[in-house]
Amino acid sequence: MTTKEVANKLVNYCRQGQFAEAMQELYAPQIVSVEPEGAPVKVTEGIEAVIAKGQHFNDMVEEMHGMEISDAIVADNFFSCSMKMDVTFKGAPRSTMEEICLYQVEDGKIVREEFFFTPMQQG
Repeated sequence: MTTKEVANKLVNYCRQGQFAEAMQELYAPQIVSVEPEGAPVKVTEGIEAVIAKGQHFNDMVEEMHGMEISDAIVADNFFSCSMKMDVTFKGAPRSTMEEICLYQVEDGKIVREEFFFTPMQQG
């Protein structure tokens, strides 16, 4: 798959809320996931650990009210999109979370993802 094909598939999976399916099909076994400074975990490596990180995020959500994902912008073997979530986390008020997502593709698989957002205060 080309980078553009991977990007479009990921965006479509995300718009349908099929994050696990996206990871299974599009992520490389050696995926590296990077969160911003101040996030609970800065770097996660390997597909199993990235899947577990996604499950941990889901476990923190009380209710997902809506989500928007932009079309992908593709250049070379990179693509980015913006994501906006209207979410209520357990024990917290309803909030809007916005981020820029940057992905790197090699041999038709995502090998690196990095998220840019302002982390919530912990505790």
